[in-house]
Amino acid sequence: MWKKIGKILLKILLIFIAITVLMTIVYRWVNPPITPLMVSRAVFDGYPIKKKWIPIEDMPQSLLNCVVASEDNFFLSHYGIDFGAVEKAIEYNKKHKKTRGASTVSQQTAKNVFLWQGRTWVRKGFEVYFTFLIETFWSKERIMEVYLNVIEMGRGVYGIEAAARNHFGKEATKLTPYQSALIVAAFPNPLRYNPAKPSGYLTRRANAILTLSQKMPKVKFDDKTIEKAKKRHEKYTKKRKR
Repeated sequence: MWKKIGKILLKILLIFIAITVLMTIVYRWVNPPITPLMVSRAVFDGYPIKKKWIPIEDMPQSLLNCVVASEDNFFLSHYGIDFGAVEKAIEYNKKHKKTRGASTVSQQTAKNVFLWQGRTWVRKGFEVYFTFLIETFWSKERIMEVYLNVIEMGRGVYGIEAAARNHFGKEATKLTPYQSALIVAAFPNPLRYNPAKPSGYLTRRANAILTLSQKMPKVKFDDKTIEKAKKRHEKYTKKRKR
């Protein structure tokens, strides 16, 4: 009996792996038409689904720099999970009531494209699995492109193009650096913060993001830039361990 159950579970596991790997490979070239969060918000909250896919080439450089400055400093150099950021978050959370996350852009992309919302260990486990898949089968450029086209940016607003039109009445390609920073500043809680009518907190956060983004090298996805990013990450890691 247990042997039979084991065989059934193994078959289910192999089917799951085959389907998820195939989906990930397909999404390397095919844009995800919809995400679990979009469906959830539409069904349970009654939100519309406003989205318009744009290629990463049409996204302003200032936006890419703001995302890396705010969400994932070592996006170009890590392999999906920033263990240094995880360690920092653990230490911070031990001392503070308000917890801090350490999810990378890759993890957020995996969560947004494939998974439901939640903070359970089961969902986190699936998040790590899908992060491994997209880091294996997608380029960093593709991960960033998908991320900025599916992330929630307001009530029923998904992706940078819809956010630019909804909040500032313009195409994403025409966003100013400060407008890019305001949109990115609202990423942690897009249902609460409005980039078009920023609170004092959002304004301060956007200014900090913009300042940091302008001090960084331009976020590019060629091999030379990624190699330089990896070397900077190695130096930072060695320095932190001293």
